[in-house]
Amino acid sequence: MHGFVNFIKPKGVSSNSALQAAKKKLNIKKAGHLGTLDPMAEGVLVLGINRGTKFSSFFLDGDKTYRAGITLGSSTDTDDAMGEIIQTSDIKKNKDEVEAELIQFIGKSMQNPPYYSALKHKGKPLYKYAREGVLISKPPRDINIYSIKNINIHNNLCVCDIHCSKGTYIRSIARDLGERLGTGAHLSSLTRLSQGVFNLDDAFSLDELNHESIISIESAFLNFDKLSLTQDETRLFLNGVRFSFEGQENTLFRIYDNDKKFLGLGEVWDSKLQLKRLV
Repeated sequence: MHGFVNFIKPKGVSSNSALQAAKKKLNIKKAGHLGTLDPMAEGVLVLGINRGTKFSSFFLDGDKTYRAGITLGSSTDTDDAMGEIIQTSDIKKNKDEVEAELIQFIGKSMQNPPYYSALKHKGKPLYKYAREGVLISKPPRDINIYSIKNINIHNNLCVCDIHCSKGTYIRSIARDLGERLGTGAHLSSLTRLSQGVFNLDDAFSLDELNHESIISIESAFLNFDKLSLTQDETRLFLNGVRFSFEGQENTLFRIYDNDKKFLGLGEVWDSKLQLKRLV
């Protein structure tokens, strides 16, 4: 009962509501989602279960992949379909023009977050200020768009798959695409296809959810290399003592004791092994 659930958040509910429904179905007390999805979005919502919640940061910092539907010709105050239309345009762009602008987003850049976001100002989310008519700008943030694939454009709808770094707002990409094209645009649909090692093809809906859906903490990090410690090294590791260790620098590892028991995650830094998180 410790680990993660690769959960499918349905469209039209908040991430917290989806989390509470999963907790009730599994009859567990402690759980948290590892990266929110807007109510209009659907797809992968990774849930940390009991001790799995301690490992949330390792997934919050991971890459994500989305299938985005971007409607050209109208802009909204929230940059997505949940908002009010604030501008429309009759300008038409052909497929080549749209695709040429879209692929310009690939690579590192600075992105302006939307006014309606969960980012905070003086402890209060920006979307609460925006609902009160106060629009607060946050400084642009470093993002990285690794790829934009499966681009499909029909009439005023552009659908594509975007692989991006943490902190990327797909709504902002839709908004900025509309500005570059001169047509205006907003995000009209969004599906999270993956988050780190978790993929939509392997995810569970609420109806499918049961205790067998829980992925162990160890299994969630099989993409990390394995390190086995001696008895003395295990004692030092469990007590949070850094000790000399030859290994790939600045790299996370799955750590095991000499009885092959999984202990948690460690990192080799400056030729020393240090504890990152215990199970």
